[in-house]
Amino acid sequence: MSERAILVTPDFGERERLWGAEDAAAELVELSRSAGLEVEGSLVFRQRAPSPNCLIGKGKAEEVRASVERFGADVVVLQKDLTGSQQRNLEDLVGVKTIDRTQLILDIFAQRARSQEGKLQVELAQLNYLLPRLAGKGVLLSRLGGGVGTRGPGEQKLEVDRRRIRSRIARLKQDLAGLQARRLAGIARKRQQELPLIAIVGYTNAGKSRLFNALTGAGVEVKDKLFATLDTTTRVLELPGNARVFLSDTVGFISDLPHHLVEAFKATLEETLHADLLLHVIDSSRPDLQRLDLSVLSVLSDLGAGAHRMVRVLNKADLTPSGALADLTGPDRWPEAEIVSALTGAGLERLKTRIAQEVGRPRRLREYLIPSGQLRLAGLLYKEGQVVGREETARGTRLQAWTDDRLDSIVRSRLDPPRTAPQRDTP
Repeated sequence: MSERAILVTPDFGERERLWGAEDAAAELVELSRSAGLEVEGSLVFRQRAPSPNCLIGKGKAEEVRASVERFGADVVVLQKDLTGSQQRNLEDLVGVKTIDRTQLILDIFAQRARSQEGKLQVELAQLNYLLPRLAGKGVLLSRLGGGVGTRGPGEQKLEVDRRRIRSRIARLKQDLAGLQARRLAGIARKRQQELPLIAIVGYTNAGKSRLFNALTGAGVEVKDKLFATLDTTTRVLELPGNARVFLSDTVGFISDLPHHLVEAFKATLEETLHADLLLHVIDSSRPDLQRLDLSVLSVLSDLGAGAHRMVRVLNKADLTPSGALADLTGPDRWPEAEIVSALTGAGLERLKTRIAQEVGRPRRLREYLIPSGQLRLAGLLYKEGQVVGREETARGTRLQAWTDDRLDSIVRSRLDPPRTAPQRDTP
């Protein structure tokens, strides 16, 4: 039987937010339903500043308690993160289990994780979240009795002290480092085949996995839920002109992505960081799609992939009026975007042609000698080129990299004095 939930979105008037309180509340409803909760009510409270004791203030907490009693709710979900003391105080006031948005997302990830790597990443994120919230001798942990916000690998033997949790975190990081090394080796093997790597990115539930299946014929699970995909899947995609690329489906992004998840899932997102091209999938049927676009760009920037080449793909065209699609691809919006429907197949051949054009820029294997004072150029080569060899010399760092003429021109113009070795064409 599903747990019944009351959702609470505090609004402290943060001007810098991309999302208004109502938008944040609507997304919290989606997240809660994706976690398996039955949403009985969603409350938005406006106040000048957070209460240090229980975030929303005692009076508003009493209103929440009244809603809990009215609907017989089992859990209260806060849209903002709670400290350990705020969580305990609020729980005492409302009379039921209380979790915050980060715990809710962690719970969804715990439900979705299938691979060993995914489960380890979820547990690491859970423990990193819980560690600063420990109070006394496991007071916070001892009350966890199961259900949304408490399940997953981190649920086992939670009555442990900080030392044991830190020890477990260190072990998880070690295990994940080994898995990351294997993933990087896999990416290197792909590079040896000299096939470009394309990564599908986008806001959660934008239709990335359905598009991935439609393009490659893969059988990635597709659900109308947030974060249906956690584990990266890569397939070879055949393009017009007998060209071939690697295409990777990645975990969806979300606004204000908890840093615990960003840190834990960095290994999973390696394909994004090393991709030659990003397909940014956008749900064209959503009225708030511009905010979703900005949220994804923000996460990409945080990951270090903000400067990657990108093609916006307006998906779900079958659900969007033609007039709205014309506006979205107008000169003031995204004139270079591709319009597709992963469900019906409309626009997919045009998208394949676009991908072939984007990755078809001829590259040559070149050598660069980067002086020690210009290592930013090395970072540029790693980011926009394909570095296949590196050697430290007394004169600087010698890199072998596949670069197109544009990138080569940029690097040459910034080298002072320019030092490049002979080059050879792509075989």
